[in-house]
Amino acid sequence: MTQDQPIMGQLHSDKEPQINKYFHLVIKIDASDLHLKVNMVPRIRIRGALKNTNATVMTEARMEELIFEILTEEQKKYFLRNGALDFAWQVGRADRFRVNVFRQRGLISLAARHITSNIPPFEMLHLPTTVEKIAEVHDGLVLVTGPTGCGKSSTIASMIDHINSNRSCHIVTIEDPIEFLHVDKKAIVSQREIGVDVPTYEAALRSLMRQDPDVVLVGEIRDNETLTAAMRAAETGHMVFGTLHSVNASQTIQRILDLFPQEERELARQTFALTIRAIISQQLLPGIREDAKIVPAIEILLANPIVRKLISEGRENDLPNVIRSCQKEGMQDITESLRKLIAEEWVDLKVGLNHAPNVEELKMALKGIRGSSSGIL
Repeated sequence: MTQDQPIMGQLHSDKEPQINKYFHLVIKIDASDLHLKVNMVPRIRIRGALKNTNATVMTEARMEELIFEILTEEQKKYFLRNGALDFAWQVGRADRFRVNVFRQRGLISLAARHITSNIPPFEMLHLPTTVEKIAEVHDGLVLVTGPTGCGKSSTIASMIDHINSNRSCHIVTIEDPIEFLHVDKKAIVSQREIGVDVPTYEAALRSLMRQDPDVVLVGEIRDNETLTAAMRAAETGHMVFGTLHSVNASQTIQRILDLFPQEERELARQTFALTIRAIISQQLLPGIREDAKIVPAIEILLANPIVRKLISEGRENDLPNVIRSCQKEGMQDITESLRKLIAEEWVDLKVGLNHAPNVEELKMALKGIRGSSSGIL
């Protein structure tokens, strides 16, 4: 299917809100996103690429009709005042959409992400077996990091689903917005969405411990209050997941410390060294197999005694050496991840080299040569 070929499908039509016919089409063809814009036909994202639909071009009047029909008076006033609005929209019993309505060039546009209860397992996401082992830890802090759109939410959802399927426990998620819908299995899963179920992250975190959680997802860690609450929960025997925008373990620790005033950083460093269990950093690459159009390259740092010592001493620049020397424990760096993806023919050699932090090191690794690390301690 080419970029210009329209997505064909029967638009749903009944007495429900008119915009639902576009959402039903997204659900039917298993797309990830819907885009509505004035003077453009509706477009749908499938496997990362935007495709035209065969629906009619959106007019300004039609756009306003579709959007304002599903907004409350309070939401409409907020949008008209601020020019943007986030909200969740339920379609049927199993499908939700994370919707952002915004003005651009004075006209209304909409971007909606399909939130599904169909959570992909580790194998479908092509995650290393170490990720499953991390999900089986019962306490501490686990961070999944990477740029926007790198699959962090999918990785954590898969880990939460694994816990949900195998542990009798209470899982509480605090999300802005909810990305995946979890159905209670062996565990109880309570999902709280900012702006819908609770006004702010701070309010959700204040009441968190009163909800008797065993496993906590705090969503994106944006400030020291969120991180402090996450580390406090990890210190008291809870399993805590969070995400951060950083490219590797070393940068993650620096980003963590940058959240705190200078006078609080040493205490934050020691607390982080005590509570961290793993840092999973990932990026998405185009795949070459028909059943894997996108695959992740993943760095995994596990908090063994050496890692904790280096973090507590401010020697995070030595962590790459530890990762390289501890592959038998389940750690791996991006170079090793790329080597495997190329060797097992998941990604093209050129793509792997383009994403390598050190091209020459990857070329040597593909020949079976990796530098040894010594003198870490």
